[in-house]
Amino acid sequence: MEPARKGPHASTPGQTGALLDASTDAAAVVSADGVVIGWTPGAQALLGHPAAEVVGRPVGRLSAGPGDPARAAAIVERCRGGAGWSGRLAVRHRDGRRLEVDLRVSPAFGVAGQECFLVSAREQHQPWTMGQSVLDGFLTRSPVGMAVVDLDLRYVWLNDTLERFGGVPREQRLGRRLGEVLPGLEPETLEDLMRKVLATRTPVNDYEYTGWSWADPHRRRAYSTSFFPLVDGDGAVTGICYMVTDVTERWTARQLLSLVNEAGTDIGRSLDVPRTAQELADFSVPRLADFVIVDLLEPVFGGEGRGAWPTDVAPAPAWPAMRRAGMRSVREGCPEAVARIGDAVDFLPPPRDVDRLLAGEPVLVPLLGPADSWWPAGQPERSARVREFGLHSLISVPMRARNTMLGVTTFARSLNPVPFGPDDVLLARELVARAAVCVDNARRYTREHTAAVTLQRSLLPHAITGGTAVDVASAYLPADPADGVGGDWFDVIPLSGARVGLVVGDVVGHGISAAASMGRLRTAVQTLADMELPPDELLAHLDDLVLRLSDEEVGRDEASRSTATFIGATCLYAVYDPATRRCAMARAGHPPPVVVAPGESAWFPEIPAGPPLGLGGMAFEAAEIELAENSVFGLYTNGLIEGADHDVESGMARLGEALAGTGTDLDSLCTSAVRRLVPAPQPDDIALLLARTHVLDADRVASWEVPADPAAVGRVRAEATRQVAAWGLAELAMTTELIVSELVTNAVRYAAPPIRLRLLRDARLTCEVADGSSTAPRLRHARSTDEGGRGLFLVARLTHRWGARYTAEGKVIWAEQDIP
Repeated sequence: MEPARKGPHASTPGQTGALLDASTDAAAVVSADGVVIGWTPGAQALLGHPAAEVVGRPVGRLSAGPGDPARAAAIVERCRGGAGWSGRLAVRHRDGRRLEVDLRVSPAFGVAGQECFLVSAREQHQPWTMGQSVLDGFLTRSPVGMAVVDLDLRYVWLNDTLERFGGVPREQRLGRRLGEVLPGLEPETLEDLMRKVLATRTPVNDYEYTGWSWADPHRRRAYSTSFFPLVDGDGAVTGICYMVTDVTERWTARQLLSLVNEAGTDIGRSLDVPRTAQELADFSVPRLADFVIVDLLEPVFGGEGRGAWPTDVAPAPAWPAMRRAGMRSVREGCPEAVARIGDAVDFLPPPRDVDRLLAGEPVLVPLLGPADSWWPAGQPERSARVREFGLHSLISVPMRARNTMLGVTTFARSLNPVPFGPDDVLLARELVARAAVCVDNARRYTREHTAAVTLQRSLLPHAITGGTAVDVASAYLPADPADGVGGDWFDVIPLSGARVGLVVGDVVGHGISAAASMGRLRTAVQTLADMELPPDELLAHLDDLVLRLSDEEVGRDEASRSTATFIGATCLYAVYDPATRRCAMARAGHPPPVVVAPGESAWFPEIPAGPPLGLGGMAFEAAEIELAENSVFGLYTNGLIEGADHDVESGMARLGEALAGTGTDLDSLCTSAVRRLVPAPQPDDIALLLARTHVLDADRVASWEVPADPAAVGRVRAEATRQVAAWGLAELAMTTELIVSELVTNAVRYAAPPIRLRLLRDARLTCEVADGSSTAPRLRHARSTDEGGRGLFLVARLTHRWGARYTAEGKVIWAEQDIP
């Protein structure tokens, strides 16, 4: 076939596409003399004739009616003019059927020099018409409730579904308003909405509300309603049509989800077991029940140990002890309850459902009566309460968390006439499950917090005293007051010669891990102090200990390291001698002490800072100062002087100002200083130790230079005896004579000069012998044949305690006796 040539009657491709869309229609190409010269598969599908039966034959054979030559000629002339034609035509199918088709003829175009027309056809379908019976069935049988009310909001028509929703017969609703037949469905609100639609002609869609109907008078149901105005042909509003859908299931699911989310914020706001149990009861009344009781196992109620639950159900099992932890009622004072909060209660499961309850499953009793209650005959008071207050439905839910039974929660209804249903069981179970996790968390926290506080209290000194050397006062604040555990510590250690050791330290971190590390360091300091080490040597040994402990942790697993690893500590150790008023001290990365002498401003001694404990490889240096009598000597941790609004120097200055009132009682001074420097909760632990120094009067100290001559022992011994008697301690004269004789004799025989004897009358009577030798005496048991070696043994037996300490010049052997 040759390409079409354009002529005066030929249409352009654009025109043809605009007039005809033959992509889905039956199409044929017909010559000007009425012969078919082209036949498409669509034409074959419509009329059933294959192309071989049609091409080359007159197109008139396909018509189902008599031919109309005049009409055909007019169509040809129109199409030759480029306008095209469309209309209806009856055609005959190959099987003889008559088909009504929509026929379209294109403008003329040329094919191989021949004038042709494109003819397309589409079968004509009759539009679907709805009969009155179909319309009536649609309106009356629709699953959506429908109604029409007049301008006075009175029913003029409603379908069967709406009649079923309300439970009121149709004849009793027609002519009446909503509030007259269904007062439980918010009639005032709904009628206000209908009046608004009448006034504004604006529809209201999907308005949700809840209420009671006569179809289900004991259960609240939810509905979604849409209102739109009815307008006649003149545009006047003649009434309102509204459609109602029962959305109770959707509304219930949404309410359950909302309640569960709300419970997540209202239950478990504290780590307190009884309070959490009470929050569960408070939340559930009246949302779910009219009366709720929460009973917990005795160990859980007290925050101790794990829960317990009977696993072997016998005819008379030994039920665990329980206590009433929380309860709430719609009636003031919970008159339905037999037991009060804190009282011991019995666990009385329903006989028919005891297995479910013991297995952790909730138990539903939809209808509960005093005659059919689960309480045995031996519990008449419980049955009486059921009758008196009309408890008619009950849910019992075991409280379980992390495979631990904690107790039982019971929900009951009395004023609410609707019995509990499966949805209520789901909600009760979810509420109890959330509360159980909170109770278990509170129980675990209480147990661990008690252990941590007990550990902390055992590690810190219960009662500190400075003897006659100093008066002491202390304050300790953990970073978390609720936790009560931290890594700061302080101590006051009595030493020989009326001296006293003062120590303060800070372990990095908080909580029980820091407290455990602190306890180990405090014990080490006490041990090293008893060895009479000077401050710098004590810190050196303590640094070695921290390094060794850290090395021990390297081989442990991550869980062990997370609880016991030493990650850093600081410390300050000072020794005050009331006989000389000298105070020696050294610090390991710790803030310097503060000193406030009577009538003077506070100042901070310049002591070499030293590295924090645990670094190793660096030396510690000691410094010594002289303290005036009644000076305030303060040791503290950095939490007291550091703050977000000031630097360390400013904090130290504020501390000095806070301690300026040296005439104030020491305990009051300590408390006021902490309150002034830390008025609000702080992110770090705080420890403050204050000591007010005293001086050992000269009449309480006696000393003698001892020549390195055995003959001098007798003279010194006699002078010491006379001094003890002069102090009014004649009953100690003989013992003192033996001690002086033994210690001075040993110094003369085995030590190097200078030798010096000193007696101190303080809380105890102390005898000290100093010499220039660094060799310490050794206590041993002499054999029966030995002529000596029993002196120190006698000293140990006759004294309260004895020991040796080293000095820059040598050593001092000392022995203390209790003063009667």
